[in-house]
Formats: sequence, C-alpha cells, structure tokens
Amino acid sequence: MTGPIIACIGVIGKADNPLHVSLFPPYQNSTIEFSFLLNSCLDIFEIRQKQTSIDQDLGLLHAMDERLAAYGWLTTTGVKFLVIVNLGGQPAVGCEAHSTAAIAGLKDSDLKPVFRALQSAYIQLLQNPFYSPDDHIPVGKTATAPTSMSLQITNQKFITTVRQIGETWTPGINTI
Repeated sequence: MTGPIIACIGVIGKADNPLHVSLFPPYQNSTIEFSFLLNSCLDIFEIRQKQTSIDQDLGLLHAMDERLAAYGWLTTTGVKFLVIVNLGGQPAVGCEAHSTAAIAGLKDSDLKPVFRALQSAYIQLLQNPFYSPDDHIPVGKTATAPTSMSLQITNQKFITTVRQIGETWTPGINTI
C-alpha cells in the first residue's frame, strides 16, 4: 500500500451549508457517503468551537473506521475546512487491494500545510471582486429569493486549486 491520501476536501459555510466538495480517486463516485461523513463532522465542529479559539486547526475530528479519518480547520469567519484522509492509501502496483498492512496514523502537523493552502485559496477567492460570499448563505424560501442561485462555489480557479492541494499532498510535506 502507498501512504495516506486525501479522499475528500470539503468547504462548509458558516451556516453549515456545503460550499465546495472535491472527491479524489478512487472515491469520485462516493458523493452520498462523503456527504454523510462531512455532515457527521459538523456536530464535532460545534463542540470543539466552544473549547478552542477561532481560526484553529481542530485536528482529528472523527475516525470513521480503520481507513478513513476526518480532520478539520475553523476560520475566523466561521467557514470550515474538512479533509477526509484514506490512511491506507491506494494499493501499489502488484499489491492486493485487501492487504493487511499496518496503517500508520498521521501527526496533527501533517495536515497543516493542506489547511494553510485551503485558507490561502479561500482568501484569494474572497478578494475576487466578482465573488460575494453572502450569495452562498442559504435563505428561507420567500417569493423574492432567487431559486436558481447556486450555493456552491463555482470559481474555477478556486476549484482547480483545491484539486491541486488534494492531489499533491503527502504526509511530511511542508508547503503546498
């Protein structure tokens, strides 16, 4: 088996609405599973937020099983970054998929470069004069509320940067 890989990166708005979700191989078709996993972490964010100052690396939030673990970061604006890591990685060429190789845990510092890079990408998005974060806050259904408004981030530069972060990260990397 190779080392740990990122399976999913989620950007969750201050109203707990998903702003962006990227799934990485081999999980591209696991949208429902990862939506559930991301949602299950929101309660943990709420509990930890009361115990720490804001703009914090909250570390390991939830270990789903022996292979998937969720890590979180909370910004000063209330936006949450979630990274779900496959601790076993992908099978290496010549290895069986059901290998019983021991899975090494991650240190809290292993994901800091990911969260810093995500925060930098989000800050750059906020500096874009054509991006309005208030457009991505869910509103109650009213007669004047636009029904076609997407609550997802559609900025291609941001989406590409998030994909690059997820694809290039490896444990021990200092910057992304």
